Amino acid sequence: MWQPDGWGQTRIGVLTPHADVVPEAEFNALAPDGISIHAARIPFGGYRPGGTMDPTIADDPVRAIADPPAVDDAAEMLAMAPLHAIVFGFTSSSYVRGAADDAALKSRLEARTRGIPVVIPCAAAATALVALAAKQVALISPPWFSVEMAQQGARYFQSQGVEIAYSAPAGLPSDQQAIQPERLYDWVRSHVPKNAEAVFIGGNGFRAIGVIKALEDTLGRPVLTANQVAFWCALRLAGTRAPVVNYGRIFEFDLPRS
Repeated sequence: MWQPDGWGQTRIGVLTPHADVVPEAEFNALAPDGISIHAARIPFGGYRPGGTMDPTIADDPVRAIADPPAVDDAAEMLAMAPLHAIVFGFTSSSYVRGAADDAALKSRLEARTRGIPVVIPCAAAATALVALAAKQVALISPPWFSVEMAQQGARYFQSQGVEIAYSAPAGLPSDQQAIQPERLYDWVRSHVPKNAEAVFIGGNGFRAIGVIKALEDTLGRPVLTANQVAFWCALRLAGTRAPVVNYGRIFEFDLPRS
């Protein structure tokens, strides 16, 4: 008799740069029945109207997005809703600022969210690699990351005990709206070395979840993306094992014990 009304028994929030539609779009694609997505926008100095960016994003606005007060205030406002977890949907600030700053950001935001847990994507990726028992990882960065930023990403994961088998920006058009799954699939498939035990495709604004299953089938190894691991971590922190299929092996796993 009744038609679906979109109500979620589990509700996940995401803080996303003001002109970036990818995190909430991918979260909605990942979400099974009973999970709803609720976004709040935070200012990011790297965007122009319409969501365009420079071909290579600069470090300064990337670093600034995690500074108070804008993200703190947005987290507090989003947490006024009855949510179960909140994701900070931004990878590059983690690369630039480092893992210790991620931990500080998580603590700072959780001081404003009324006890709602906050997920930082790169920290979630490191947790996912522990769950998968993957030590050697190929890191694929968005084409708008500089080589230096990709190297910072490698150092981030090395600080978490991960060995880097490969790290580079993807050789694709440096335009969020120009990313096509088939081209990303081809590029990753041809660049991941045999000794990589897993792949992490960074960048919450990098349209990537559509290639996960195809890459896992082809490579025979787990494939992680920034939005996928953040969503996985958010679901587990929310206390649900709602099934997510065709988007990676990681959804078969619980959070590892501390």
